[in-house]
Amino acid sequence: MYKLKFNDTKEYKNYYSELIEKERKAEKEFHLNEIKRLSAVERQKRGRAILGLRMKYIGEFLDFKIYRFNRNNMPEHQIKVGDIVLISKGEPLKFNQEATVSAVGRNFIEVYSKEPIFRSKLYRLDLFVNDITFKRMLKALDEVENRKCEMENAIEILLGKKEPNVIEVNEKSEILNPSQNEALSKCINSEMFLIHGPPGTGKTTTLAEVIKKHIGKKLLVTADSNVAVDNVLEKLKDFNCVRIGHPAKIESNLMKYSLDVKIRRDKQYKEIEKINKKIDDLKHLQEKRTKKPTPGRRRGMSDEEILTLARENKGKRGIKAEWIKEMAEWIKIQQNINKLYDKKNLLFEEIMNDVLDSADVVFATNSAAGGEFLEGRDFDVVFIDEAAQAMEPSSLIPFLKAKKVIFAGDHKQLPPTILSNDEKLKISMFERFGSLYPNALRTLEIQYRMNEKINYFPSCEFYECKVKTYEKIKNITIKDLGMDENDSFGGYIPLVFFDTKGKFLEKVKKGSPSKYNPLEAEFVVKLIKNLLKAGANEEYIGVITPYKDHEEYIKNIMKNEKCKVKSEDLEVKSVDGFQGREKEIIILSLVRANEKEEIGFLSDIRRLNVAITRAKRKLIIIGDAKTLSNNKTYKNLIEYIKKNGKFIALKD
Repeated sequence: MYKLKFNDTKEYKNYYSELIEKERKAEKEFHLNEIKRLSAVERQKRGRAILGLRMKYIGEFLDFKIYRFNRNNMPEHQIKVGDIVLISKGEPLKFNQEATVSAVGRNFIEVYSKEPIFRSKLYRLDLFVNDITFKRMLKALDEVENRKCEMENAIEILLGKKEPNVIEVNEKSEILNPSQNEALSKCINSEMFLIHGPPGTGKTTTLAEVIKKHIGKKLLVTADSNVAVDNVLEKLKDFNCVRIGHPAKIESNLMKYSLDVKIRRDKQYKEIEKINKKIDDLKHLQEKRTKKPTPGRRRGMSDEEILTLARENKGKRGIKAEWIKEMAEWIKIQQNINKLYDKKNLLFEEIMNDVLDSADVVFATNSAAGGEFLEGRDFDVVFIDEAAQAMEPSSLIPFLKAKKVIFAGDHKQLPPTILSNDEKLKISMFERFGSLYPNALRTLEIQYRMNEKINYFPSCEFYECKVKTYEKIKNITIKDLGMDENDSFGGYIPLVFFDTKGKFLEKVKKGSPSKYNPLEAEFVVKLIKNLLKAGANEEYIGVITPYKDHEEYIKNIMKNEKCKVKSEDLEVKSVDGFQGREKEIIILSLVRANEKEEIGFLSDIRRLNVAITRAKRKLIIIGDAKTLSNNKTYKNLIEYIKKNGKFIALKD
């Protein structure tokens, strides 16, 4: 059972340190064990490795070297922008080099690397893990134990010993509704507050308005993922914003807000470029005209001894005086290079501090908030978005940096993604604080996304019927899109369930923990074709499935030339891939159909909540009603659709 309260900082630190180490070990072991256990070809089939790649040097961007890896028949893979990959000649456990993915195309992957990448005829890329975040979480826990935090009552609030001070002021925004404005009014002077945003209720819009009301103070905005950080930045780009983070992980249209770019656009940066030129010239001179004093050449002599012997024109230990002079010259040049580096670093830090000091809002991931750029920096207010998707130690990093903290999230949607399967780590700081301090939480109550009939079930099943539909969109349907009515997909009715009645049985690929359902996948593609014939555009439609293997199976059918569906315009993704997204039409393919009537991890109803709340005008669910009805929530959903939508049992 997870803990809500803690006796002291030592208990808090020990509790989360153990969980972090467990997760760190699980992530590394997952990838390394898979590399050990599976053949290269098998790991490639799972989308976590790519073999037979050729490499081309593209150029430089900021301080990074860019390399492009390509092959003509690029396989399906899970590698995405921002991931850490292992680059090897084919045996990553023997030798590898790490790099960050900066771009992914149909037949190529580009990476940023600080160091030059070794030469080889062919390369292998493996998806891996980044250890830095875990180290920053552990450091934050040390700071809790040492009571190093900006908020006066931070430790007591963290331990569950003191209610945060919540103050409501008379402050409003013209673009917000009453529940959003109430949240805003309580965020202005409260030392800690939680904005609870169910699907479609404008959580990020509300958070952006709250941030605007704080402009003039030192502000930091964070989230667990780069995508979530950029979503908030998009709403505040009229202000002087600075985005901290690896350039490969920042949306290209937001690159001008990057700290790296802003530093290089500063008028003082020309001086750094001059220093870099001097360093390069000295290194070239060093290489051409001197001898590097390697251990073999030194034979135990120190730099000072070599310099003294050179001045005296003497040799020693069998080393000629001429060689001593060449090594001495190398040392002198190196001393000059080191002085230039010191000068460059001081100037870089000065420019960086000027850029950060002048910013209206600083943006970073939770992890980057604990990085070198914000080392020793504190803020008046920290805003943490998508806070329910972050492990508590991740939110802790920015939490400790401000005098007050505003969270935004929804613990009824996807929990933190973890590999250690320890339920205690799935409880975010947002959820724990929501349980401890209900007076410091406000749920947003009007959703602007979906037809009222689609909204009513999740509202009552997950949010105590608090979430109402905005009047103007209550009755939106696909008819408004100019589509023809067709019984094959339930016509204009917003909510449809196709019961496969045990005719489509799930399957498992050898060695895979995932599931897929071939006949259900074919039925999904048939539905897509019928929707397109009725006038739907590809971009209107999203297909969601909880299982990766099923997602891949559907995509493979759609790639078939006979299918004639443009899969690049029509998105097929896992539940996680659609978090925070929306489509006019969602097809939810649930996969599970078996004699034991087991539904596995479908029983995590938060995933169901996310899946069914992505649709704006039409939600089509496909599944085996008998198998699914063993779970109370799914049974309630099927009964709701029978009464308020269309339930279609497939015929023999």
